Amino acid sequence: MHNPLVEKVPRAAGLLFGRRYVNLDSLSESSQTPLSWAAGNGHEGIVKLLLERKDVNPNIPETLSGQTPLSLAAENGHEGAAKLLLGRKEVKPDIPNTRDGQTPLLLAAENGHEGIVKLLLGRKEVNPDGKFSRTPLSLAAEKGHEGIVKLLLERKEVNPDIPDMLYGQTPLLLAAEKGHEGVVKLLLERKEANPDIPDTLYGQTPLAWAAENGHEGTVQLLLERKEVNPNSSNNNGQTPLMLAAKNRHDRIVELLNAPHPNEPLNFVPASPPPVYRLVSW
Repeated sequence: MHNPLVEKVPRAAGLLFGRRYVNLDSLSESSQTPLSWAAGNGHEGIVKLLLERKDVNPNIPETLSGQTPLSLAAENGHEGAAKLLLGRKEVKPDIPNTRDGQTPLLLAAENGHEGIVKLLLGRKEVNPDGKFSRTPLSLAAEKGHEGIVKLLLERKEVNPDIPDMLYGQTPLLLAAEKGHEGVVKLLLERKEANPDIPDTLYGQTPLAWAAENGHEGTVQLLLERKEVNPNSSNNNGQTPLMLAAKNRHDRIVELLNAPHPNEPLNFVPASPPPVYRLVSW
């Protein structure tokens, strides 16, 4: 929609920013510099005007969150503003915020802003595996952002098996738990990815989580890997078969009862008890 007022804002800002005595790095009542406000709200015209001033420091963080203008633009998906900021040589693209230690890359990966992730990965200073308690890959995998997962996995230095610090969940486990089949497939294409690492809280493997939550396609993908043990049990002694049966995922029960590459030739799969008898597990 045509809005004359919005069109006049950059013009008025240009007149104001042209005054030498105006401190363009001063903080507002909301603890933001003009650049932080403009970047966080996607006002590219104002960001461009501010960045043309040499006396503007593009790395000043907000007082409350400790987020830089680039961090705010990355979190909110303002690709144009992020690109303008990255055009300034003195912009540090990997500064973590003081609230929770998240970098611009982490915020962009978590929120599915693929274009910004690509821009940030183009900067040598950005660590694609950098983390606070989670890696960018972990956040993107859990949310099912396939494009971002693919971009990150293209970087050889990205370790696909780094677990989060809280529950010990790998990116593959998170994707399997949520049923993000496309992400699971991408992660399994990395030969060094271990598809059978359990979390540290429940002791459940990716297969167990996928079986419990009824993600048939994911279960099938995991069972194709020889390293996956279909009979592993969690901290409560429950196997993937038990979890699938308990939750009445009949098709997954059939898949788990079928012969698996890891099982000996003389292995005879046991039929699970009727589902209605398993509700007390």
